[in-house]
Amino acid sequence: MAEESLRRSLDAAFDPGPDFPDPRLLSRTMATLAEVESAPTKRAPARRTPIVLEPTTRGGRLVAAALIVLLLLAAAGAFIAVQHYFVSPIPAGWRACGGSFQCADVSVPLDYTNPGAGSITIAAVRKPATDASHRIGALALSLGLPVVSGIDYLRDNSVLYDKFNSRLDLIGFDVRGTGRSAPVRCLTGPETDAINQVDTVLDDAREKQLFIESAIAHAQACEQTSGRILPFVDTASAARDLDAIRRSLGDSQLTIMAFGYGTLLGEIYARLFPSHLRAMVLDGVYDPSLSATDAWLRRAAGYEESLQAFLADCRDFAGCELGSDPAAKLNALLRRVDEAPMTVGSRTLSHRLAISAVLLGLEPDNWRRLDAALSEAAGGDGKALLAMADEYYGRQPDGSYSFNGDAVAAVTCLDQPAPKDVSAYDQLGPAMAAASPTFGPAFQYVALQCAYWPAQPGPRAQPQSAGGVPPILLVGATHDPGWSYAGAKGVNRQLPGSVLLTRDGYGTLSYPRSGCVRVAVDAYLLRLSMPASGTVCASDYPA
Repeated sequence: MAEESLRRSLDAAFDPGPDFPDPRLLSRTMATLAEVESAPTKRAPARRTPIVLEPTTRGGRLVAAALIVLLLLAAAGAFIAVQHYFVSPIPAGWRACGGSFQCADVSVPLDYTNPGAGSITIAAVRKPATDASHRIGALALSLGLPVVSGIDYLRDNSVLYDKFNSRLDLIGFDVRGTGRSAPVRCLTGPETDAINQVDTVLDDAREKQLFIESAIAHAQACEQTSGRILPFVDTASAARDLDAIRRSLGDSQLTIMAFGYGTLLGEIYARLFPSHLRAMVLDGVYDPSLSATDAWLRRAAGYEESLQAFLADCRDFAGCELGSDPAAKLNALLRRVDEAPMTVGSRTLSHRLAISAVLLGLEPDNWRRLDAALSEAAGGDGKALLAMADEYYGRQPDGSYSFNGDAVAAVTCLDQPAPKDVSAYDQLGPAMAAASPTFGPAFQYVALQCAYWPAQPGPRAQPQSAGGVPPILLVGATHDPGWSYAGAKGVNRQLPGSVLLTRDGYGTLSYPRSGCVRVAVDAYLLRLSMPASGTVCASDYPA
């Protein structure tokens, strides 16, 4: 808030108003300056008495004021000329909204199969290309699951994409059902707290019944508060919304950079609008050929691999606080909070929250933090581990949530058809436990919430390559726990002409984790220069 207030204040300070300067006065002033500039230069005398403008006299004040006005007018004229040359004009329907950003509320059909059934608005933000004479279009950022506002992300992190911004507009948007785009809202902060305390490891009949009851209650709350939008927050509709944003810019093509779950939007966009796509990077590739349960099974295996890497690093690190047998301490802690949640102030650290904290901590740059938090919790102090769980869920100190878990459920339940019979999930037990003794049982019943969801999913999207689609750059990491390398290779096979760039290492996503990846991606997005097939990049972080 303070940064935004400062930005508005600076904007106001440097904006003298729409009527300044007067064009006639400016033209005469600039002509006079040009005459002076073109006049022959005279050699200055060796010594001369300086002219002193005494501001205390009326004449001195007038001359000083005139010089200030001339300087301001010249600066304003130069700024207008530079702005016209370098900054892209504001498209119709867009408006200035602070700093160098422009905003739009793009009207789209609520239901694309029935456009007469009403409309919603999709909120978007644009940071125009700074070199308008060499502009090559717009780069839309597709961020994945709707836990972060695309608008807020771009406003806060546009500096990370400055290398593109000279020639590409930067576009952020809130996908339908989130943020400022007809958001799905079902639960209050305290109600979300209660849901997040319900264990997902259903190892007895009471826990299973409690999980089912909470899933039904969540679904009913969403139907009551957001029933109108719920059937229409699928990612295929979001891809059509993105094309409406493209049209609002007046561009014939769009460049897309997508991450994680947002890569599904990119894959669908390429299938629906192949000729509207200039270039696209998919980092952390979503494989839509997997069922909901198979996706969670693969995710369990991925996080187990990351857990074993963390434990091995801890055993080899002399300063590891968990000691020589970190696995034993971790398992003992998880059993302890499963049997009796740990009191942390006025709250409790449950088994589900402890698992969520570990998931966050398995990012390689969080390993030391996870080590310390687990060690403290093993000693009876769960404060640090609970703070990591709060970060995982986006829980704020005041009890509100910055991440929209309601929208996550609404989108994924439409995109991924899931079994409706509880017995189908019961049968997953052996496979889940084999994939990960720690995470498999915790993931086994996650998709069951979709069995009770009030909106029914459509056909599963497939990444088909249509005629005219450009080569797509896929980026996958060999040990990405959330977006598996196997999924990236699968989509690479399903998209003819795509190129898979590999990062060797752990952690979610690759563009932020490897300078080598960034160089290859930047060259492709700016110059359409693809890396050679089979290129493997190292990670910046040792893991």
